[in-house]
Formats: sequence, structure tokens, C-alpha cells
Amino acid sequence: MDRELVRRLIAAQFPRWADLPVRTLPVDGWDNRSFRLGDTMLVRLPSAAAYAGQVGTEQCWLPRLAPHLPLAIPEPLACGRPGEGYPFSWSIYRWIEGETAAAARVGELQALAAALARFLGALQEIDPAGGPKPGARNFHRGGALAAYDAEAREAIRRLSPSIDAVAATSLWDAAVRTTWRRDPVWVHGDVSAGNLLVRDGELAAVIDFGQLAVGDPACDLAIAWTFLDQRSRAVFRSTLELDADTWLRGRAWGLWKAATVAAGLAATNAVERTNAARTLEAVLAGD
Repeated sequence: MDRELVRRLIAAQFPRWADLPVRTLPVDGWDNRSFRLGDTMLVRLPSAAAYAGQVGTEQCWLPRLAPHLPLAIPEPLACGRPGEGYPFSWSIYRWIEGETAAAARVGELQALAAALARFLGALQEIDPAGGPKPGARNFHRGGALAAYDAEAREAIRRLSPSIDAVAATSLWDAAVRTTWRRDPVWVHGDVSAGNLLVRDGELAAVIDFGQLAVGDPACDLAIAWTFLDQRSRAVFRSTLELDADTWLRGRAWGLWKAATVAAGLAATNAVERTNAARTLEAVLAGD
């Protein structure tokens, strides 16, 4: 997947944009390869079959969710077909200015935490009727932690004694005994620093909704440990006003994510590998 492929796809399927330059991005994702098209558009191509279904999810649901949310989200402009040797559907979106929070200078982390919590709260308030259910399609985001029970326990075993395996196992055991007892709500599914866009030091947009589902919102809380610090984590929690069990499951999602990366069980990028140890420390330190 390179600029030449994108040029061929655009020329064949959207000739009105064929003269626009195609540029690579300095920071790219894992599930998709992204390219800037002209000054106002973004092309995203799933990187493997496991991510190909995300195209239809975003094309269908993002236009319906956007009017109800306080921050910008991707706006689909067109949906491409397989072609030119590329086997999956793909998308063209309107370009959103900003840097990922992972790379940008965040002006005030507590303010970002509050803005993100308000965004997730608004997302959870949207009518979930007809929304996609959690499952293998979205890597069980919005579903039960039990889907990753064996993997989490193996990661903890591999990391012992470099981490407090007793404390980690106790946390995991307590979390998997709880469940979301309310009606399903919308979940983003992959709230991470790389999917938050910052402009002028403030949170401006949330991107990459490929793992979108309706279910348990606990998976969206993992960022409290993967990116936020202790003070901003407290702001995030108080703004969302979630119950203790849901917060515990969010902490367990953070544990699973960091432990599988640190133990070498997850395919990931260099930034996440660097952050895994810090996340484990925060998760095991407590709320």
C-alpha cells in the first residue's frame, strides 16, 4: 500500500479527484494506512482482512453520530471498492486539522481529560438502537472481559516477577466477576492517544471508530491509565460519573492491553511498547 496504489484507485473510481496530490503522513495507524488527498481529504485503506469490516461500520454510523457529539469525528465523503490489486473496500474522509495527542504538546492534561469524558458521555447518551454488537469483528470492544481472560492470565504469568503478579491477578479476578447491568451504550472501542487530535493544545477531534459498538463502556476507560496521569485520571472519572464496577473493568482493560504488549503477546507499534511499562505501573498502583 503506497501512494501509487492510492493514485490508481482514485483515478479509476473517483476521477474528479485524480489530479490532487497524494501524500504520506508522518504518523500512521496500525489497522489502516492513511494518505492525505489534496488539502481537504484523507484516504484510509485497511491493512489486513481483520480490519476490512471497519469500513462499513464507519460509513454507516459516523454520519448518524456526528450531530450529537461535542467534538469533530471523521466525516465519510466516499467509499471505494476493491481494485487495482487491492482486495478491500476503503474510505475517503474530510481532513481534520490537528496532531495526535501522542505526539502533540497538550496544553492542560486535566482539561483534555474533562473534554474527553464529556465526549464519551455524549456518545453514551445517543440512542443505541440498531447499533453493531461487540464480537470478533471489533475485537470484543464493548463486550465482556472474559473474551481475553486466557490471554491476560498468560501475559501476567510471563511478566512475573517483573510485576506484582498477585496484585495483577487479583485485579483481573475482581473485574471479570463484574458486568454491565444497564442498557447497552455506544462505545468508541479504541480510545487511545493516537486517536485523539489536539489543536492549539486542546482536544479537537476523536478519530478511528472502526471498533465502534453498543455494549459495556468500560473498554473506553483504559485511556485513563494508558495516557492520563493521576490528577487528570481523577478529573476523567469524576466527569463521567460511572459506577465503581465499570471503573474497575476499565482498569482491567488497561491491564490487559499493557500486559499483552509488555509480554510480547500483542502485535503493536513502538510507541505502545514504550508506554506499556508505565501503564502497568499506573494500573497496579490503584485508582
